[in-house]
Amino acid sequence: MRTYFRYWLDERELRDHKDFLPPFLEVATRLGLRGLEPAKPTVQAWYYGTRRPQGDFRRVIVAWTDHSIDQLWTEIPEGTVPDFRPLSGTSSIAHHAEPGMGLNDMKRTGAMAARRAKEFLLGVDRDRVGVDTLDLLRDDVARLVAAYPRVPLSTVWTDLLDSHGQVLRLLESGRVQPSQLRELNFMASALSFLVAKGCNDMEDRDNAMTMARLASSCARDAEHPPLIALIDGLKSLISYWADRPGDALHYARQGAASADEHKGTVGLWLLGLQSRAAAVLGDEETVRSANQLAAERRDYVVPDDLDALGGLFTYSQEKQLYYLVEAEALLGHGDAALATQAELAVQGFSDPDAPSWAFGDLAGSQCDLALVRLNGGDIEGAAAAIRPVLDLPSSHRNNGIVVSAQRVRRALTSDQVRTAIAARDLREEIEVYPPTRPALPR
Repeated sequence: MRTYFRYWLDERELRDHKDFLPPFLEVATRLGLRGLEPAKPTVQAWYYGTRRPQGDFRRVIVAWTDHSIDQLWTEIPEGTVPDFRPLSGTSSIAHHAEPGMGLNDMKRTGAMAARRAKEFLLGVDRDRVGVDTLDLLRDDVARLVAAYPRVPLSTVWTDLLDSHGQVLRLLESGRVQPSQLRELNFMASALSFLVAKGCNDMEDRDNAMTMARLASSCARDAEHPPLIALIDGLKSLISYWADRPGDALHYARQGAASADEHKGTVGLWLLGLQSRAAAVLGDEETVRSANQLAAERRDYVVPDDLDALGGLFTYSQEKQLYYLVEAEALLGHGDAALATQAELAVQGFSDPDAPSWAFGDLAGSQCDLALVRLNGGDIEGAAAAIRPVLDLPSSHRNNGIVVSAQRVRRALTSDQVRTAIAARDLREEIEVYPPTRPALPR
């Protein structure tokens, strides 16, 4: 594959490793990354487009070329001359704001300085973890938890892995005071949760479960029962999207038992997870009882520290309705009352500025609305409901969204709607949905 990065290197006669290395090392040094040196096979893999740089390598290449990784790894047809606009009009390795520097470049160089400051803080407390380091990590956890459900994984993945690694290294370093252990283990568990969710979104289920087990271990070391229950919910979620509803129900029940004495929303989430898993198993009685219990407990919720973090760590009323509708849709129901609830679930995620908004939940509720309408024989209504999902950019098509869309495709093969021309056209469009997505960062 001839990428723009390959074209960029060829134009500068930097194809060979010996020619590539000196300017790369110069940029790395200016970024405070002295000693960062890619091996020859790594550079060759970048050159031929079979691998993308990660972590600090990515930072150096973006700063060096002044182009994003997505631009650099865009395929260029042979015989054409690409025309990609740089990220800024100034030097890509500048460290200070020169007169006339554009706002984007000022922000970029400011971010580079902030990263350097973070590296300094993490290294300066050589004998113990200081207050500033803990404050920095708290801010990282809060930022990443809030951002995760609102943006494509590719925009936060590198930062997430960096912060996750930093917390684990501190726990391994022996510099942590006993009074800091619980908080650092809480952070490690929260970040491991997000990494596990990211692996699951990329359909990397084995690594997702490994990360979930790490999150669970850190939650136990933090002696935080609601967080332990939350991780059981994560294991249920991973199993649910892997089409293992029996495992999903087991983990959700396990988590619900340990969350029974706590008043935060994690217990309600575990009931919602039970309901969805039971629906896949066709267990209508469990669906009804779990949803009824969740509705009763909603009035007695007392938000805890997990709810204060927000994002995936809280279970809003909008999400509770979305889970209820999904369970009913999976049972094959499609009456007028359920259709109204499904429409309300979509409306609940209609405001991107709302605290509970998440692009995955919006897409999931739109697929559920399509399912409900198909269950009621309304093909055109189903097509209208799923249209925004099919129009999502590829960066947003995570595993859960694709699986949800495929459920709609399967519903289009039922005897009730299978022979309709509109059903056939929609089915064919959904069939090509997964292959066209880059599936987030590789």
